[in-house]
Amino acid sequence: MTKHEPDAKRGPGEKREPRTADELLDAVGPAFGKLRRASLLDVENPISQKDLSRTLVLNIVLEAEQGDAGEVTVGAVADYLSVDPSVASRMVSDCISAGHLIRAASQQDGRRTVLHLSPEGRELMARFRRHQRSAFEYITADWADDERLEFARLMLKYSDSLAALRRR
Repeated sequence: MTKHEPDAKRGPGEKREPRTADELLDAVGPAFGKLRRASLLDVENPISQKDLSRTLVLNIVLEAEQGDAGEVTVGAVADYLSVDPSVASRMVSDCISAGHLIRAASQQDGRRTVLHLSPEGRELMARFRRHQRSAFEYITADWADDERLEFARLMLKYSDSLAALRRR
């Protein structure tokens, strides 16, 4: 069988599994594109499209509050998301209008405005985490437990490596 011949065991519309290391690594990018869309699965604790977008900003603030990332400004949100400051400003304003974020004066420089999660923002993020867990469990329901845990471990390792690259 050559590269371009259809796989006789495959039905119409079924994808062929990557066979080589290059095919597998080339398939990673498109797979990541599908992950965010999977966050909208109608499982326990559904999240609206609007709230899903808000969690992009809220997660930056939450992670900063939980770690030693310091204060989060609109500029920091723009940098983290790789968007224009005006786009980040609109995203932050939407989160504030929805009651999920609070603006406050910086404790380090009173001329700067920093962002904090409101109690409603914390609740949305807790609900989003529960939704993510439910979606993961639903998607991987037919996986062996050791496969689920290995995938989770490797995903966290990947995320940590990405965070280390951002800090450079």
